[in-house]
Amino acid sequence: MALFLLILVVAAVAQVFLPWWCIVPVAFLLAMLVGRTGGKAFLAGFFGVGLGWLILAIWLNGQNNSVLARRVAELLPLSGSIALLLLVTLVVGGLIGGLAALSGCWLRQATWPLKPQASPAPTAEAT
Repeated sequence: MALFLLILVVAAVAQVFLPWWCIVPVAFLLAMLVGRTGGKAFLAGFFGVGLGWLILAIWLNGQNNSVLARRVAELLPLSGSIALLLLVTLVVGGLIGGLAALSGCWLRQATWPLKPQASPAPTAEAT
């Protein structure tokens, strides 16, 4: 949950000042630092970036009364469906963020593996 929120907030702020692809190094670095497992890192990156893009797309769609979204949906094979365009936005952004976060987590696991936790010493039971 913490990684998801970090990716969502940092990627959204970074995209205000940097190009769209800044989400890749953001998700990669945050997952490398915070991610514990590949699956959780992928999901955090997927939903962190995907929801960020979806929220921005919905906001921008409301700003121009759906004119731009309808035209883009007509250009793509979406039959002019704005809902499908928003779904495509979520999936594309999510896959980019998820794969970047997964890569970051795997790099950390490959180079700096977590130390196994010490198991408690076995106790001898008196019989």
